[in-house]
Amino acid sequence: MDDGAAVRPLLVVTGASGSGKTAVLAPLARLLTGRCITFDVDWLIDAARDLGNGPPVRWPAFQEAWLAIAHGVAQSGMPTVLLGPFIPRHLEELSARRWVSDIYFSLLDCPDDVRRDRIKTRPTWRRHDVEGQVGFGKWLRTHIDHHFDTNEGTPEDIAVAISAWVIDRMTSPRSQQEDS
Repeated sequence: MDDGAAVRPLLVVTGASGSGKTAVLAPLARLLTGRCITFDVDWLIDAARDLGNGPPVRWPAFQEAWLAIAHGVAQSGMPTVLLGPFIPRHLEELSARRWVSDIYFSLLDCPDDVRRDRIKTRPTWRRHDVEGQVGFGKWLRTHIDHHFDTNEGTPEDIAVAISAWVIDRMTSPRSQQEDS
């Protein structure tokens, strides 16, 4: 940015519903404390609905808001890790894209039958778009190169692997830039 504001990388851990994003959040945030700020994008879903006068969520505006939050976090010298169902194309096309440097994506995934079981056992107040999420998971598998299988190991094990991926991306030469 030309105004001297800091920009930092954005690391997105994406996945369809039932992939384990919520399960790994707490251990991942603990592992990355002091290195970056970690968010579950779902934390703002209710506020996004309220700002839009109810459902449905206006996804481009919601994604723009998260890029603005990442930019705010960058002013403290830290990158942001987002756990949420974002895809590269959606973030790259936003006007707020200029507020972050590199964007890295990794996928939390599980076998389709495991996803179905996880979604079906959720509380009734949670959305149960089972086959839609299975389809989204299949799409993500073919479009996101780096994967973590949440069916192998505990949420803590997966968080350790994700934190290593995050730290590796943060220490790569491309990630060292502060201003664009």
